[in-house]
Parts: sequence; C-alpha cells; structure tokens
Amino acid sequence: MTRRVLVTGGAGFIGSHVVAAHVAAGDDVTVLDDLSSGRAANLPPGLRLEQLDVCSPEARRVVAQGGFSVLNHHAAQMDVRRSVEDPLHDAQINVLGLLNLLEGARAGGVRRVVFASSGGTVYGDGAETPTGETAAKLPASPYGTAKLTSEYYLATYTRLYGLDAVALRYSNVYGPRQDPHGEAGVVAIFGRRVLAGEPITIFGDGRQTRDMVFVGDVAAANLVAAGCPLPPLETLDSRAFNIGTGREISVLELAALIGEAAGRRPEIRKAPARAGEIQRSALSVEKAARELGWQPRVSLRDGLAQTIRWIAEA
Repeated sequence: MTRRVLVTGGAGFIGSHVVAAHVAAGDDVTVLDDLSSGRAANLPPGLRLEQLDVCSPEARRVVAQGGFSVLNHHAAQMDVRRSVEDPLHDAQINVLGLLNLLEGARAGGVRRVVFASSGGTVYGDGAETPTGETAAKLPASPYGTAKLTSEYYLATYTRLYGLDAVALRYSNVYGPRQDPHGEAGVVAIFGRRVLAGEPITIFGDGRQTRDMVFVGDVAAANLVAAGCPLPPLETLDSRAFNIGTGREISVLELAALIGEAAGRRPEIRKAPARAGEIQRSALSVEKAARELGWQPRVSLRDGLAQTIRWIAEA
C-alpha cells in the first residue's frame, strides 16, 4: 500500500537520500524544506516541495492537512559550533521547530514519526565505546542537548497522544551530496580540499575518533523505521536506535584514507581543538540489527570512493 510521507529537510544531504529511498519504495513523498542549506536540485523532478520554515504556522498546517501517515524529520540547525555560539538559535529550530511539526502531526492524525537524532552528541564524552543506546546521556554541546530534549518530547507525545515515534541516533554520516563548502561534514570538506590540492586543517591532535556511516545505509535505516513494528515505550531508549558502524577511526587516519581515495597525499595543518566536540565516538548497532533487521553494508573505502567521485564531478 502506498504511504503518504512528509520528509522535512528533504532537499538536504541526508534528507534527499531518505526521499530517494521512499520514492524507490513506491511511497507518495512531499518535501518540506526552506532551502537555507538544501538544494531543490537534490530532489527527483516533479516532487512536491513546500519551501517553508519548520517553525512557521504554514509548516504546521502542511503537516496537519496533508493526510500523511509518516513524518520523517530531518530539518535542523546542524552545526555544533553554531550551537555553542548561539544556543538560543539552535533551540528555536531544533526544539521548537520539532514541537511545531508535532502539533501538526497530532492534528493531522500522523501515526509514525521518524526523528533524526545524534548518537555522536547525545552521549557525550566518557561513554564506553562502542556506545549502546542505554549509555548515560551527557551532551557536550547545545546541539546534543536539543536532540536529547527532542527525544523526550517524542516519548511524551507517544504516551499522551498516541504518536508512534522512533529516534535514529546517527554517528557521523558521509557520502554524495554532502556540502563540501559547509561547516559540517569532515569527509566532504577534506575531500574537496584534497582534490583541489589545498591543505586540510585538523583541529586538536587528530587522534579524536569518529564512527563514519555511509548515507545510503542511513537512508535504508529510515525506510525500515518508517514501517517496522516498534517495542513498547518503557524507557527513553526503548524506541531509539543507533545508526553507525561500531568502528572508530581517528581523524588523522580518515584524512589518509581520503587522500588514498583521491590519489593524492593530503597536506595537513593543525589548529586548536574546538569547544563542544567529543574525543571518542563509535556506536554499537547490535540493537538495530536485532530489532530492525538493519546493518551497515557499505565499507568505508567503498563509501569514500563514491564520495570523492561525486565531489570531483559536482
């Protein structure tokens, strides 16, 4: 049966891959995006695009009146550094924007809400790696705090209003369509500079680790989460799933692999560490494999090769 699906932030990097996965599955997809960072060119021709701010009354009406069965929420202020500099701005978009849409979903009878959360920030530093969903939550940035707050709101709406909400806690997502000129996305930023023969800047000593997951695998997780049975909501973590690989790689090692994929040796420059960034991150994905039947399939080398090729052709 065809589902009506609304993807917010659907013209962006991850969101556009989620849109493509739903379209390929035969779903009737609408995108809501203000195009502040997303691009209409990322979308299939003829797809419905509502160019709106997620905090606006108009966006709430689209959700309430669209007859959607699934709300997939990817629209966000996604820059950790911006959240440290301006926590109020971050919360207005990432918390109040979500609440605005949830009120539309409540009025419109939306049943399933899939929320893009962040395993790389809600757990904070100090957690055992790979980190499981039940680990202590101590975000190191307002961005992470906003994501965790959003998960609590989703749980509350599930209990009070019957919304069927699931949170996908991403590790570090990379792949084609990630903006190489933006503030987030180390692979895109490093890849563009290496291909241009420019030096890359590593903040801190470069030994900080990340769990790099390919965007196609993330889109597949969203598709599963849109329709799978969910466990009872007993704790905040009951309906939260880590989406990563479970493997750590240091920023220095990642730079070397990007250089390998680009066929060039990167010139590395060092800069002071940045506030709000964690030192180690890798997510256990055993729960997603067990309960969603999902697991990452694209190796880091293969994913980097696809990404570097896209950057070179963009």
